[in-house]
Amino acid sequence: MNTRAIKVQKQGWIPKKERIWVIVAIIIAAAIMLWELRGLLQLSLTTLHSKQFEHTFKDFGSNARIALFFVLAYYVLLRVMKLRYLKGQAKVKKWLSTLLRFARRWHTPVAILAIAFIILHTVAVFMHGFKFDFNNISGLLSLIVLLPVPISGLFRYQRMDRKWHLRSGVAFAILFLIHSFL
Repeated sequence: MNTRAIKVQKQGWIPKKERIWVIVAIIIAAAIMLWELRGLLQLSLTTLHSKQFEHTFKDFGSNARIALFFVLAYYVLLRVMKLRYLKGQAKVKKWLSTLLRFARRWHTPVAILAIAFIILHTVAVFMHGFKFDFNNISGLLSLIVLLPVPISGLFRYQRMDRKWHLRSGVAFAILFLIHSFL
C-alpha cells in the first residue's frame, strides 16, 4: 500500500479542512427542513391546493436553483481554466483561480443546502398534488438521478468513485435544467 492510500485511509470520509463547513451545512439544512416541514404540515387542505401555496413550493425550487448554479459553477470554472486561449492571460487565470478556490471550498456545503431545498420542494409538490405532466415527470427523474450524487461525492473524497460523481452530477444538471426552464 503506498503512502497516498494510507493517508486517504486515515483522514476519514471528509477531509479535516472541509469537515467543519460540511457539518455546519448539515445542521443548517436540517434546521431549515425541520422548520419548513413543520410549517407545511400545519397548513389546511384548502391552503395546500391554492395558487398561493404553488408560489411556496416554487420558492423552494428557486432557492435550490440558485444554490445549484453555484455548485455547478465549480465545474464550469474548472473547464474554463483548461481553455487554450487563456495560456497568455496571467491576470485572468489568477482571477479565475481565486474564483475556483472559492467555488471549490463552498461546493459541498452549498450542495447540502440545495438538497435540503430540493427535498422541501418535492414534499410540497406532493402535498399540493402530483400531476403526470412533463414538468413533474422531469422533476421526478432529476430527483432520482440526484440520489447517487451525494453518495458518490463521499466516495470522491476517498478517490473511489471512478468519476461517478461527475457523471451522475452532469446527468442531474441536464435533467435539472430541463425541469427548471422547460
